[in-house]
Amino acid sequence: MKPKVLVVFYSRTGNVAKLADAEAEGALAGGAEVRVVRVDDLAPAEVISSNEGWRQARDTQRAKYPEARIDDLEWADAIIFGTPTRYGNMAAEMKLYLDKTASLWAEGKLANKVGSAFTSTATTHGGNETTLLTFFIPMSHFGMIIVPPGYTDPILFQAGTPYGASAVVGGRADIPPTDADLQVAHHQGKRVAEITAKIIAK
Repeated sequence: MKPKVLVVFYSRTGNVAKLADAEAEGALAGGAEVRVVRVDDLAPAEVISSNEGWRQARDTQRAKYPEARIDDLEWADAIIFGTPTRYGNMAAEMKLYLDKTASLWAEGKLANKVGSAFTSTATTHGGNETTLLTFFIPMSHFGMIIVPPGYTDPILFQAGTPYGASAVVGGRADIPPTDADLQVAHHQGKRVAEITAKIIAK
């Protein structure tokens, strides 16, 4: 039985989207059925349209990824969340998405699912680790089984964090995640798929 892995992310410039793709490729390599979905922007259309880079990134992502729905969470055996950092925390778009899960939480439908997270920041020490840790709080409220990458592959000694994949991208689309960043995300996705397969087999 294939584990069902959902990669749900928000990305303004497209860099978190690149990490999401690497997470998905890793989950596929780990034998999972995978969905990749994007949480949409909250900013008004006129604000986005006034920034050409933002508008282009939004349009590209809308064309590639379906918009995240709450029932995607119910479908999945494992959920890997991704967001850029906002002052050491998850982006408001992702927080709102999580805030819409009250009915699933009340019915215990997120309990015992595997959870993991990844992120990017504009600066070194800009909040990668604190942002990843903020995901562990709602995951704990949901009763999820948190599966971080830890130091389970040598690539974690070159990039990422033991809490999840990360990248320092300068807040710009022209500074994408490094190959090492993407390798960490791939490893994380594969690890989540493999651990989830063991859990659902029991």
